[in-house]
Amino acid sequence: MKKTEIYILGGFLGSGKTTLLRNIIKEEKKAGRKIAVLLNELGSISVDTGLIGEDVPLKELFDGCICCSIQDKLEVQLHELLSSNDLDSIYIETTGAAHPVEVLDSIMSPLFADQLIYKGIVGVVDLLRWKDREKLPPHLRQLLFEQIRHADLILLNKQDLVSEIDAGQILFSIQDINPKAFCLLTSQASISLDMIRNMNMQPKDASKISGSKHSLQLEALVHRFKDAIKQQEFEEWLRSLPDTIYRMKGYIKFSHSDYPYLFQYSYGMPLFLQEGLNLPLNLVIIGEELDKAGIVEGLENLG
Repeated sequence: MKKTEIYILGGFLGSGKTTLLRNIIKEEKKAGRKIAVLLNELGSISVDTGLIGEDVPLKELFDGCICCSIQDKLEVQLHELLSSNDLDSIYIETTGAAHPVEVLDSIMSPLFADQLIYKGIVGVVDLLRWKDREKLPPHLRQLLFEQIRHADLILLNKQDLVSEIDAGQILFSIQDINPKAFCLLTSQASISLDMIRNMNMQPKDASKISGSKHSLQLEALVHRFKDAIKQQEFEEWLRSLPDTIYRMKGYIKFSHSDYPYLFQYSYGMPLFLQEGLNLPLNLVIIGEELDKAGIVEGLENLG
């Protein structure tokens, strides 16, 4: 009986998991393989859905994390993917708050034991975030550590944003944490399909995980823009944000442009990419102890 490969893509908020997923989809298509994607989002909508492609079967899990609050929904979605498609592989992109081994434990259901081959965990590490990890609260540093320690293949991403000396030092520090995983320095999460398919999965015991999940209380807020806003006012609003807002992603239309921009924000670093078509003007905001009323008021006041 044919078995479907299943991969977990893990990593902290803004590390480059979605970019990695897009690269993998391109490589899988070139190889002529049939794949599906399962996206786990903390909020109630997905900004990444339109980036996957209509020809790739997609399931989404909202308002929670696979490894805890929506584990039962995961089984339903996996069953639908497997029963409706003849798949070579399934890729699960986890939330930035997910502990990858707990995700692995969640998908190891006896319902699918004869249908799936669990290939391993690909961890994506943002080199800039790791370099500045001491600025993070202790529980976030612990989560970063756990995500690295349990990965089978580690992408040290955003190599182009650090010096060669820094990249080398970080590589050695990551290898000290997880000497069994193969580490690869990347820009734009670029990696060959063969390297992913041939990684060696190490034995893991979810019962021995240090409990970082319960101390990380991430919240998500979705704001829907009604119209275009001024970019300068939006950037001023960004500078006023507290450190507890870790990640934002969405589409924003500025008054000077005919089409929206894809906006990404990780720990104070904004990125704007011009799009060539109209897309829903939704912004997903992720952080801890969010002042949701204040955030919404600030965004609605932008002209």
